Amino acid sequence: MTAAVRLELPLPRGLAELLAGLRAAGGRPFIVGGSVRDAALGRPSSGDFDVEIYGLGPEPLRAALEAAGRVDAVGQAFSVYKVSGLDGLDRAVDVSLPRRDSKVAAGHRGIAVVGDPELSVAEAARRRDFTLNAMLLDGLSGELLDPWGGLDDLAQRRLRAVDPASFGEDPLRALRAVQLAARFELVVDPATAALCASMPVAELPAERIWGEIEKLLLESNRPSVGLRLLMDWGLAAAVAPELVPLVGTPQDPEWHPEGDVWTHTLLTADQAAGLREGLDRPRALAVMLGALCHDLGKPGTTAIEDGRIRSRGHEEAGVPPTLALLDRWNLHTLLGYDLRGQVVALVANHLKPGQLYADRSRVSDGALRRLARRCEAELLYRVARADCLGRTGDFRPVAMEWFLERARELEVTERPPAPLIRGRDVVALGVAPGPRVGRILDAVYERQLDGEIASREQALQAARSLVGAGG
Repeated sequence: MTAAVRLELPLPRGLAELLAGLRAAGGRPFIVGGSVRDAALGRPSSGDFDVEIYGLGPEPLRAALEAAGRVDAVGQAFSVYKVSGLDGLDRAVDVSLPRRDSKVAAGHRGIAVVGDPELSVAEAARRRDFTLNAMLLDGLSGELLDPWGGLDDLAQRRLRAVDPASFGEDPLRALRAVQLAARFELVVDPATAALCASMPVAELPAERIWGEIEKLLLESNRPSVGLRLLMDWGLAAAVAPELVPLVGTPQDPEWHPEGDVWTHTLLTADQAAGLREGLDRPRALAVMLGALCHDLGKPGTTAIEDGRIRSRGHEEAGVPPTLALLDRWNLHTLLGYDLRGQVVALVANHLKPGQLYADRSRVSDGALRRLARRCEAELLYRVARADCLGRTGDFRPVAMEWFLERARELEVTERPPAPLIRGRDVVALGVAPGPRVGRILDAVYERQLDGEIASREQALQAARSLVGAGG
């Protein structure tokens, strides 16, 4: 075991009291996992803490935990406890016994876990995936235990498996390697990379795959690092086969000097990562997925025309593979937001800002308002800007800035104008509920989008005229 060092990690009051209570009960508690890794990297704490407790059996452990807060037992053999209601923490703390793992069946769930409070620190840490996640911090003394050399690997910017013999038992670890390498810009140890490339990730459930992909897309400044590993290790064929045809699909060098569609997609994803600021989680994911999928239609539409490489209609052609990928990851709504619908609309319309700019002398306000009905203009701006800048060479996003400015002037960056009248207003004019009400509302709204109608009174008058004319 390497010599212990000290590490500063400020703890919420409730967590410090919990650790002190566990120590008083005869155990030795350590903070483990991502919070220790982040502290070693000098990153601010996320407020998500895990505790591993040695020398204390399940019954005295539970008693000590219940003295600190609400306790819920989870996990196999109840070797993990969630403790909530701690002072200064808005989320539960996971407290676990040191555990022995053994592979008993295929898949991520085919791992038997048994708690063993007498396990040594080094042996318990052996079950963890990577050395940077196998460090333990005594939160009361600040002593850091590093039995597998995680600090040295962090200093070398290296991602390395703790135990090659058991690493491959959980195929999810290959995807963890992908997102960790991207989030912390690490080079994967060659032996670890070979293990990851050999893992049967196809047996993983969609929600576990998406959990790692989401971290890659939302928590890395350069998601291309992880996306490239997915492709280089041959994992994309199982995780995201819709991306594979992008490799080698050519592009016109005048507009895409960077190379094939895959290279452009990687550059676009990195640009999109820099445009997530200010967005909530669903919308940030919409932008990242829109950037990732925006050119999925190119492999099926790319052809040589008059000596030039063209991909006509690739926006609409990209919709089916985008839907297939979203189905694969089981993505629909998120926190009540239509993530699926928004991503598809961004893919289908990602060229629109440039097209509108090219025809700007004749583009009506109604054209922009109608586009805002299909997708959020603010998000479309970000995807289109990422697409423009995701190239080598001097390409400036003039069209995208023009588009955003127009959308702001018309106040349609987030949504189209709300209809000035509703169905009940048409019914009040003497129209029986039914399809005719919808036709009248549509006709009035179309005139509203064109700017011909700007007030409720005008909308009602237009509806009266349609009713009187039998519309």
